[in-house]
Amino acid sequence: MKFGKLALVCGGLALAMTMVLGAGPALAEESITITGSTTVLPIAQKAAEVYMGKNPGVRISVAGTGSGDGIKSVIDSTADIGDASRDMKKKEIALAKKKGVTPKKNVVALDCIVPVVNPVNPVSDLSLAQLKDIYAGKIKNWKAVGGNDKVIVVVSRDSSSGTFEVWNKRVLGKKVRVRPDAQLQASNGAVAQAVAGNKYAIGYVGIGYLNPKLKGLTVGGVKASAKTAMDKSYPIARGLYMFTDSSPKPAVKKFIAFVMGPEGQKIAEDEGFVPVK
Repeated sequence: MKFGKLALVCGGLALAMTMVLGAGPALAEESITITGSTTVLPIAQKAAEVYMGKNPGVRISVAGTGSGDGIKSVIDSTADIGDASRDMKKKEIALAKKKGVTPKKNVVALDCIVPVVNPVNPVSDLSLAQLKDIYAGKIKNWKAVGGNDKVIVVVSRDSSSGTFEVWNKRVLGKKVRVRPDAQLQASNGAVAQAVAGNKYAIGYVGIGYLNPKLKGLTVGGVKASAKTAMDKSYPIARGLYMFTDSSPKPAVKKFIAFVMGPEGQKIAEDEGFVPVK
């Protein structure tokens, strides 16, 4: 090969390598990790799916591990977004700041925690006082609240759940404990499945988890709905959160903006929750 042609080939190879290397950062994949509340999980999963479809260079991993874990992951900087169905506690905020993290709360939807029974159960309404007595173990038979003469099977979330904490605060109060024989479940889906499979069970789930296999009860005559969540007439309404650091990386900031925007809020509504915008 003559020198001129060799120089041309080498020059071409050098140009090609420069183009590939130069394209590296543009082709680099951005990653976002989300973990936490199983109540927020349907919103996070669907939003991630739609967002990745619109942004092929972004990879989002989503896990449902409980609100406590989601908040802890943000505090420890092991996840970019911590989903939670309860607000952060003062001690959690203090711990985060001690670790150099200033948490930012993004209210992505509203929710109602709905007491549920099997569809064959004739009971359709319970007061907060009756729910408290059922979960505390003072009322143990459905007959005491207008149902059949059958023992009540109590299904509850486990203590790492934000839903559990909100339920305990609004229904039981700080000093009352859930009856010791309650069946503790790790997710909304598990509670729904347990109640759907037992004619004498009672549980509670986020409004987005209601389905034909469950019968949602009114509480003190008030039905869980978008309207009663927004006007706060439903007694067990709450916000759903995505926590981040106050200065998240650009990819996270853009994703949160998507969730809070029209398309993300439509996803929250489609998943059965109440949009905030």
